[in-house]
Amino acid sequence: MIPVRIVTWNLWWRYGPWEARQKAILAVLRELRPDVVGLQEVWDTGGADGAAGTGGTDGSSGENLAAWLASELGMHWTWGASHDPGFWQRRLGDPTVGIGNAVLSRWPVAERAVLPLPPGAGDGGRLALYAGLDAPGYRVPFFTAHLSSATEASAVRCQQVTALAEFVAEHRGDGPFPAVVTGDFNAWPDSDEVRLFGGYKTAPPVAGQVLIDAWDFAEPGAPSATWDLANPYLAGTFGPSVRIDYVFVEPTGKGAPGHVRGVRRAGDGSVDGVWPTDHAAVVVDLSA
Repeated sequence: MIPVRIVTWNLWWRYGPWEARQKAILAVLRELRPDVVGLQEVWDTGGADGAAGTGGTDGSSGENLAAWLASELGMHWTWGASHDPGFWQRRLGDPTVGIGNAVLSRWPVAERAVLPLPPGAGDGGRLALYAGLDAPGYRVPFFTAHLSSATEASAVRCQQVTALAEFVAEHRGDGPFPAVVTGDFNAWPDSDEVRLFGGYKTAPPVAGQVLIDAWDFAEPGAPSATWDLANPYLAGTFGPSVRIDYVFVEPTGKGAPGHVRGVRRAGDGSVDGVWPTDHAAVVVDLSA
């Protein structure tokens, strides 16, 4: 049985050598051959309203990074724009570039929704994106989110994961494939916000809703840090190396749709001398 391959990856917006990085990102995804990708910090210069790429594979203008990747990979895509991009634009010094989350999919995007997340001080515009994907035989309820990044913002992230959990419950549906939640949580695995979102180490935000961290199924000792100080873009930043990017899945029985079969990092080195982003990706294979 061919597994469903899930990838989550923060693409570091328009920072650094972004044009060279764009090609490196494509090369990694092309090699991985994912079925579904959750992306954060995706740039847009064409004013995409979020629905422009839904169910399409054209995206050839390159005005949205997700559209360009979808075109190159032959995938469908959808996009959720930040409702408050000013924080990012001020840092970049360019008010014309948008930012948001995106989903790339082998299968058509049947429905989508965007959730603005509760804001942190000086760190607005974070969001979660839902895409209902029409895979053969079932709909895949897929989510990708980007939480506040301030080291001291655990309480804000707890508010954000509570809103995200409610968003998952609202859109999960009753199909056989479990909810899959991806994203950059900007939080360590033992943090209050990650434990709260999972709902199996403390009471869940939504009664009865449990979402397992797929990395629990990784090989012991496998490299796990997605915020890795070996990445040259992180030179001089706060350490230590740690995993802050996640794929969560509702628990299922072995062999049932959505059961975790394998998990690893990717995009954790240079491609022709260029590191793709400041994050490593997480790759998860699920039973179909």
